[in-house]
Amino acid sequence: MTEVLLARAHAQGLAGARAGSVVEVVRKVVALQAQDIRANRLGVRVRSAGLTAADVDAACASGAVIRTWAMRGTLHMLAAEDAGWIVGLLGPRFAAATRPRRRQLGLDEETTSRGVAALEAILAGKSWPRKEIVAALAEHGVVLDPKSQAPAHLIGFAAMTGVVCRGADVGDEPTYALFRDWIGPFRTMPEEEALTRLASRYLSAYAPATAEDFAAWSGLTLRQARAGFAAAGPAEAAAPVPGELSVRLLGHFDTYLLGYRSRELAVAPEFDRRIQAGGGFIMPAVLVNGRVAGTWRQERKKQGIEVCVDPFGPLGEDVLSGIRAEVDDLGRFLDHEAVFRSVD
Repeated sequence: MTEVLLARAHAQGLAGARAGSVVEVVRKVVALQAQDIRANRLGVRVRSAGLTAADVDAACASGAVIRTWAMRGTLHMLAAEDAGWIVGLLGPRFAAATRPRRRQLGLDEETTSRGVAALEAILAGKSWPRKEIVAALAEHGVVLDPKSQAPAHLIGFAAMTGVVCRGADVGDEPTYALFRDWIGPFRTMPEEEALTRLASRYLSAYAPATAEDFAAWSGLTLRQARAGFAAAGPAEAAAPVPGELSVRLLGHFDTYLLGYRSRELAVAPEFDRRIQAGGGFIMPAVLVNGRVAGTWRQERKKQGIEVCVDPFGPLGEDVLSGIRAEVDDLGRFLDHEAVFRSVD
């Protein structure tokens, strides 16, 4: 088990050398969870060296990486060159799967079609936040309740079909833009080729892993996952370094804890509820050589950030030293003084 976890940690950029750019981080893991902007930034931080939160925002603003709906129909950050073929492979499946919910929200086929056409007109050459988009949609005859989930589902459908993606954030508020305006034409590839490529990239980033893991991570059917694995061929897992110690502070929703069918190797069963208490909310985790050793939290104080750790058991001085180094790096990344105050 130890070798498997270390191999996965290396593949994920959570042990060994750290990446030097936002694009390098994202490409290495294929995609990072992005439903929470601040957590998404931390997903880059924990896998990189020398970058800052502002660098992540700049990469998004430049179009080098984009946030859009991909794996499992949820929001992810992708390298721009990967977005077209990944969304082209995964998007139609989730667009179809969410059709019943759209109908419940008043988005039948005709209304959805008019809504997407209106989005193309509204967002031409610009990126807007959702509030402004909803108001402009009404002017185009597509009236949606801004307090309902209808606007989010319309935008999500448009993203899954390659029409829109997230634009530059305004602080922590997202905006939306046309895919073609933001990063260029929506270029897909034949399904079999895309499936093989995604399976190969997944294995590079998550091995050792199974087809069942690939299906759970991507949202593809098990039949598709097995076909992708068969076409991609075996992957060589990273070899652990004797005596290696890697300590990392994962943020909320880290892909390391969402990349497999089960977290049972990385999280002891008796502690799983402390990592996911329910509702898909994944807590920040202290990772030691690929295994979760506790949770952590940051609290804003007048003087900066206070980081507290809630361990699952006793932590050695070498692990505590690693945590202190991570806390220092977190402060540097966020441009705030960060202090490791206690181990609860």
